[in-house]
Amino acid sequence: MLLIGAALCIALVALLSGSAHAGVAVEGRKLPMKFSWVACQPKCRDWISAVGIVTADTPRDFDEFARGRQLDGVTIALDSSGGSVNDAIALGRRWRNLGVLTTVDVGVQTNTAQGDPINMAPAAYCESMCVFLLLSGKTRYVPEAAHVRVHQIWMGDRANDARAATYSADDLTIVERDIGRLAKYTFDMGGAGDLLSLALNVPPWEDLHELSRDELRLTNLVTTDMVDRPGSPNATVAELKPKPVQDGGFVGNAAASGTYPEPAKSIQSAGAVGRMGGARAAAAAPGQE
Repeated sequence: MLLIGAALCIALVALLSGSAHAGVAVEGRKLPMKFSWVACQPKCRDWISAVGIVTADTPRDFDEFARGRQLDGVTIALDSSGGSVNDAIALGRRWRNLGVLTTVDVGVQTNTAQGDPINMAPAAYCESMCVFLLLSGKTRYVPEAAHVRVHQIWMGDRANDARAATYSADDLTIVERDIGRLAKYTFDMGGAGDLLSLALNVPPWEDLHELSRDELRLTNLVTTDMVDRPGSPNATVAELKPKPVQDGGFVGNAAASGTYPEPAKSIQSAGAVGRMGGARAAAAAPGQE
């Protein structure tokens, strides 16, 4: 009986510890994006943890984080609920210039001893505009247990009750322009029109669509099968044959041709406001996040 009691105590502590870690991870995805350098040498390759929502400050925060570091070809592990469309595009172009490898992971420290390395845990989420950050990687890998979810972009201050809100012609112009910029970015990054089609088919009042393994390949979001995890000392990649980029094939009236002027305002992906909380959404200027 004593042994059974001790086993139950250990199981309860483990369960509570796991729940606490899950709560911290979820909260991290609601907050503005933070970058952490995970030093893993000599046991494995160093990598960057990028957790949180993309805001207007995120590209500048990354530039400050990158100062003095050699980031060419580094692995960036994402765990994010999305965020600002235009700022995610700007950040994604920075990452592509660095030739980074992107993946969907969250860092967890598996041992309690101080100084133990942080390992990657694949039970992470990449939602909405985070998916287009994932697309920015020159090499892209999504673990089996990771969740990649898409939906439409929307006016950030009206995403919580999109059908009841009112919209002006200027609002619609902003949305159309951002869809155009997102389409151009998608093709520039080597993505397929299928990604835009899947995302633009899901309105903000519906649940996000989780991409299947087949859809991850169909959209060109996955370009490698990892022989080992990025945090392992002998990590290698096997390149997959990319799907040819389409000239169109996505839902909506905006075409992915021509040029699109920089909009005066930026919208965000529809799900990010609800994940950031009402107070932050209320503080945002109309049409901006």
